[in-house]
Amino acid sequence: MNKRNTKTKQLILETLKNAETAVSQDILQEELGDAVDRATIYRVLNSFCDDGIVHKILGDDGKYYFAFCVNCTEKKHHHNHFHFRCLECGKIECLPNEVDIKLPKGYRSVNFNGFISGYCAACSRAL
Repeated sequence: MNKRNTKTKQLILETLKNAETAVSQDILQEELGDAVDRATIYRVLNSFCDDGIVHKILGDDGKYYFAFCVNCTEKKHHHNHFHFRCLECGKIECLPNEVDIKLPKGYRSVNFNGFISGYCAACSRAL
């Protein structure tokens, strides 16, 4: 079944593309205001994840964040990598190195969530 490309989807997609960091549903809601309701944002974000357009990050604060992977050379997110959240400025970013975890024979990975918190380069210099 083909999915429709609506104005709402395009608005959410452009907002994600223009974000300098991974964003939560709350951040998107705040930025979009009354243009899109909360349930629609949630539904569209999950659809983007299912389609591999963005990936979902479970932060150390228990919130989910959504990001385009700048390290993916294809249009679909396809690899595992760590994410970093700066404790000072709050920026969440994809780290460039792919993670290769060797599972026991017969095991199959479906999801990976690697998360590191600390201080980004800019904030470290300021400390």
